Amino acid sequence: MSELVLINVSGRDKPGLTSEITGIMGQYDVRILDIGQAVIHDHLTWGILVEIPNEKDAPQVIRDLLFRLHSLDLQVHFAPVSEDEYLQWAAGRNRACYIVTLLSRDIKAEQIARVSAITVEHGLNIDNISRLSARPSLNPADNRIACVEFSVRGTPGNLESLRSDFLRIAGEMNVDIAFQEDTIFRRNRRLVVFDMDSTLIEAEVIDELALEAGVGPQVAEITERAMQGELDFSASFAERLALLKGLDESVLVAIAARLKLTEGAEHLIRSLKALGYRTAILSGGFTYFAQHLQAKLGIDYVYANHLEIEDGKVTGRVSGTIVDGQRKAELLREIAEKEGVSPEQVIAVGDGANDLPMLSQAGLGIAFRAKPLVKESARHSISTLGLDAILYLIGFRESETGQALKS
Repeated sequence: MSELVLINVSGRDKPGLTSEITGIMGQYDVRILDIGQAVIHDHLTWGILVEIPNEKDAPQVIRDLLFRLHSLDLQVHFAPVSEDEYLQWAAGRNRACYIVTLLSRDIKAEQIARVSAITVEHGLNIDNISRLSARPSLNPADNRIACVEFSVRGTPGNLESLRSDFLRIAGEMNVDIAFQEDTIFRRNRRLVVFDMDSTLIEAEVIDELALEAGVGPQVAEITERAMQGELDFSASFAERLALLKGLDESVLVAIAARLKLTEGAEHLIRSLKALGYRTAILSGGFTYFAQHLQAKLGIDYVYANHLEIEDGKVTGRVSGTIVDGQRKAELLREIAEKEGVSPEQVIAVGDGANDLPMLSQAGLGIAFRAKPLVKESARHSISTLGLDAILYLIGFRESETGQALKS
């Protein structure tokens, strides 16, 4: 008869420790059923579940390990595991696995406590917790972004209720929380499509044009209602455009020069390009400004509205098909097909109601600093951090993206 034993080791990490421990076990033909370790501030926690083929060897295996580990000033605990316990545990590994990502400027104990409490309430168990971001400064004011990832397993009774609970506590604690199924696609996305205004850039370009035309308040009010989903995008777009009639085209150059990129945008795009991703701008704004960003950031595709100019003046019209919400969704599918990727491999990022169709088409749809309606309707949202937080949602560690940028 064989014997199953769970071994837990803790203490200061030492080079070659895993080799030493498994080397001792190897003398008795011990079988490894599960193994894992974590090192925090040079302190090791190491666990291994083993099957000792001959139960008569078990006392000697334990004595040999105990002697060596104590000589290394390490603490060790041995616990017998019954066959029934093992089979029950092994069956549980087949349950669905999800990833919960906690994003904040600085991680606090309360945040982890409340996130983990929600998982328990919904029948999930935490398998693993990892920090994806770099180690923080001891001065909280110096920390721009922090990320902790929870791998959880189980079958939640109501996914919508779970997401609603995460959204609620995220708002209460001013953090971002994403909940995703851990599928093969999660770290295999290949295409990222962005809205432009209030997503890649901080401004709404049409509002900037309106300020130059002296109709700022009127246009800004229509823009806000359209982004909230209160007005049809195409109708409101035509109404705003008409107010720009007669604006001198030289204004476009000045506005393009002062457009400010959103926090984290440049780092995100550079990282995505280094990692082999394709990128696109799908904007209800204007090609002139989208192409300006394309040249600046190296975006692969640009689709936006062509602003008509005659005799050096804006006509108040656009030519061609208006890029509204449905058109964005169509373009997402067209680009994905051209690139040979499935919709599951696409990430879409936007802030307005006209972005919801493309967010729903993508494998990972992210409402970025979005209006309440959009935030509640999208499956994922980022409200407190910059665009580069998206790298953590697809599972990359800061060290990995840093390495990609250096290569």
